[in-house]
Amino acid sequence: MARSRQTNDNLWTLITAPTIWALHFLASYVVAAIHCAPNEDIFQPIVETRIMVGVITAIALVLIGLVLWRSFGEWRRHGGGYRHNEDTDIDRERFLEFSTVLLAALSFIGVVFVGLPALLVVDCR
Repeated sequence: MARSRQTNDNLWTLITAPTIWALHFLASYVVAAIHCAPNEDIFQPIVETRIMVGVITAIALVLIGLVLWRSFGEWRRHGGGYRHNEDTDIDRERFLEFSTVLLAALSFIGVVFVGLPALLVVDCR
């Protein structure tokens, strides 16, 4: 039985987590800017904005967690490992899976740090 050269992972699976991170960053700052842009009362509490950013952050973390869980599971099922320098289908697959794991972990940390001001900042100052 001939194996297909097509892998389960591709460029889209690799960039899914960083794309979610970028969209979270954009959405969080747009929500905060819409509320704070009039700049009329900068000491007024921004509870609704903080809740909205918190919800956006939770959704982004769940989505990135799913990407991380899927890619980590597949990477472990294919034997894991850190060297992927052979010109084989399985080595390319492992490389994409391991790269996806690393990018998803970095994106998860990035989303936490972008969402952190919603937890700590109480007004528009």
